[in-house]
Amino acid sequence: MPRPMWSGTISFGLVNIPIKLFNAVKKKTLPFHQLRKSDGCRIKLKRVCSSDGIEVPKEEIIKGFEISPEQYVTISPEEIENIYPKSTRRIEIADFVDLEEIDPIYFEHSYYLTPDKGMEKAYSLLLIAMKQSQKTAIASFVLRNKQYIAAIRPTDKAITLSTMFFSDEIIPLKDLEDLPTADHQPNERELSIALQLIESLSSNFTPEKYHNEYREKLLSMIENKAEGQVITQQPIAEQSGKVVDLMAALEASLSALKKKTPTKSRRKKANAQ
Repeated sequence: MPRPMWSGTISFGLVNIPIKLFNAVKKKTLPFHQLRKSDGCRIKLKRVCSSDGIEVPKEEIIKGFEISPEQYVTISPEEIENIYPKSTRRIEIADFVDLEEIDPIYFEHSYYLTPDKGMEKAYSLLLIAMKQSQKTAIASFVLRNKQYIAAIRPTDKAITLSTMFFSDEIIPLKDLEDLPTADHQPNERELSIALQLIESLSSNFTPEKYHNEYREKLLSMIENKAEGQVITQQPIAEQSGKVVDLMAALEASLSALKKKTPTKSRRKKANAQ
């Protein structure tokens, strides 16, 4: 059973609902250690001074912000602690908005919110009210001395919270180069075939359909090597060049897809029989 990583209350208006916060995501990574090639000895990293190479003990290390080359403003742990955001153990809802108004680029990390003991009815009230209103709450809270804004959304049986990036953390499009202009607009035929290609590839989103193939292959290789099997080098796939004829590439993609997959009309007929 997962354990809550934080507890507090959801607050909107004069209503306060005690809740527990759980991680909704468990990233699957394969941790590697650094070893000496000759004998497999584990490598340990040390903090050393860049000027004299002497190892520096942890208690002598302070934080410094570089204001110009090799010029730093030093900050003590006490100074940082004095300006930490106050941990109120409260998720304060400020607004309710339509989910479609939030660009997914703002979402950072997802959590589940569950009711504390005895608060199931109040929790259910918020869950059902948000479902019927089809609204997403925008809230602020403090977690591990860091301030967050978050989007709170209802799901089937639980309320989810997604931390979000602040607006000044998102790189504006105006800072990007080589974006298409009016001179790069496709012609009607190109757009028509592209829309057909999108329609042919359209389906319902099924998360289980997608796999981290690199992780699966890497884990399989580790297991095989642990069992003493010899691993052969896999051939490197050739990189395709730039598309020279956009129209030809679109038509070829659509043609190949039609041969591979029956059209929706054919599928409907097959299902009806």
